[in-house]
Amino acid sequence: MAVPRRDTRGIVDAAELLARVRFRRREPAPALRPYLEHYWLIDWDLAQPYASHVVPHPSVNIVFQRYGDEAPFAEVSGIGLDLFTQKLEGTGRVCGIQFRPGGFRPFAPARAVSEWTGRRVRFPEIPEVFPAADPAAVLSPDDEDARIAALDTFLLGLDPRPDPQSDLAMTLVDRIRTDRTIRRVTDFARAEGMSVRVMQRLFAAYVGVGPKWVVLRYRIHEALEHAETETAVDWATLAAGLGYADQAHLVRDFTATVGVPPTAYAASTATPRGGSAADD
Repeated sequence: MAVPRRDTRGIVDAAELLARVRFRRREPAPALRPYLEHYWLIDWDLAQPYASHVVPHPSVNIVFQRYGDEAPFAEVSGIGLDLFTQKLEGTGRVCGIQFRPGGFRPFAPARAVSEWTGRRVRFPEIPEVFPAADPAAVLSPDDEDARIAALDTFLLGLDPRPDPQSDLAMTLVDRIRTDRTIRRVTDFARAEGMSVRVMQRLFAAYVGVGPKWVVLRYRIHEALEHAETETAVDWATLAAGLGYADQAHLVRDFTATVGVPPTAYAASTATPRGGSAADD
């Protein structure tokens, strides 16, 4: 990964979120880049409560968090299978680490990544996996570079070891993300010279979800982006381009994941927002 990606895929009504919070992505230290998508930083000072919604990526996150006057904490956030909702109010700060799909296992090699899926586990609950962390060391500095340095120090202290299976998992997921022609797991596994069962086991151990789930999730991310950035989406054409049998299949998956049909979602996000608090 050369630089943190700039898209907002997965964020529901990204324009609304970016108008309310200050959101940035930052690069980790060079030694960590093979394993990480990026760091993500959010700060807010809100007069009214706001609920953010995200369609999760097939990525594990470690998240350092502080809400108002509450004590800061850190947690491992496994891949979320459902729409993720977080209420934000008052002031707060979050410093997150988003691992590449397949890139988390070298930092916690004793457990299959599927054991974290659907779970959010605070650090004191898992001392056998991660050493004690000091959330204040990450969250307290006003200088953003100091926060990034603290995240680097934390991760480098975990001493991740190269793992060829992790590398393979990251490569396979990246192909799914970038190649629209990958639609069926049976065809994909055959093209990669492995059985479906072997691929499924690799994904369970190193990604945390199956390859079919990854294919479907990236389809929904792309459909979300089209709904937010285009004034008139040809949903039938988009469904075909994403590999759906027909528009109805896309509508069902989108509705089940986001909570509303794609046309209703597109209409709800069409209203111009009053500025953005995002940094490029």
